[in-house]
Parts: sequence; C-alpha cells; structure tokens
Amino acid sequence: MVEFTFLALLLMVPLVYFIITMSQIQGGSFAVVGAADQAAKVYIAQPDAATAQAAAEQAVAIALADFGHPAEEARVATTCNPADCQAAGSTVTVTVNLTVPLPFLPFNDGFRLSASEVEASSTQLVGRFR
Repeated sequence: MVEFTFLALLLMVPLVYFIITMSQIQGGSFAVVGAADQAAKVYIAQPDAATAQAAAEQAVAIALADFGHPAEEARVATTCNPADCQAAGSTVTVTVNLTVPLPFLPFNDGFRLSASEVEASSTQLVGRFR
C-alpha cells in the first residue's frame, strides 16, 4: 500500500502538471487566433490609422482576457500592403504573439518562465464600400 501511494504520487503529479501546461498552451493558441481575427476585422472598419490601431489593440486585449491571458504578455504587429492601410483594396495583416507562462510558479513578474510562445495572424481586405 505504501509503495503504491508513493509511486502513484510520484507519477501522477508530473502528469497532471503536464496536462495543465498543455491546456494553457492550447488556450493561448485559441486566444491568439481569435485575437488576430477580431483585430484585423476591427482595424479595417475604422476611419483612420490611429483609431484603427487603438481599436485593434483593444480587441486583442478583450480576446485574450476571455481566455484568461493578460494583454501585457502579447505583442501586436500590423502590416499593410500597400502602405496606405485605409485605401480600398489594400490588405491588412495583424499578427499577435503571446508568451504563455508556466502555471503555478511563484516567481515575480521580473523572472517568469514561459511554457511556449504562440503566434497567429489574420489578413483582411479593405473593401471599396464602408
């Protein structure tokens, strides 16, 4: 009985931690896909570039918060082809990178170990009629 309890504890704790870590990474990948998609859609609906960038960053923060990830862990990059992002027919690509931390580690924000970094991008076409 003692051996079974010891071995079960020795094997189950790392297995449960691995499952929780993989769940965090999967949730992070779902979060960046949704955040990139919504940010690109919001970006093309705005009248000017400054408002569009602010709205895209806010959409990313909301989408990440839905999955329990802080917006400070993410980076948002926006590229346009051609350079005028608001011109009809141009494409806007929003890329979101998220660093997923290891769960349950008692380190402060200055020293955080990450489990993975996930990235997603979404491209939207600026329509002729808005």
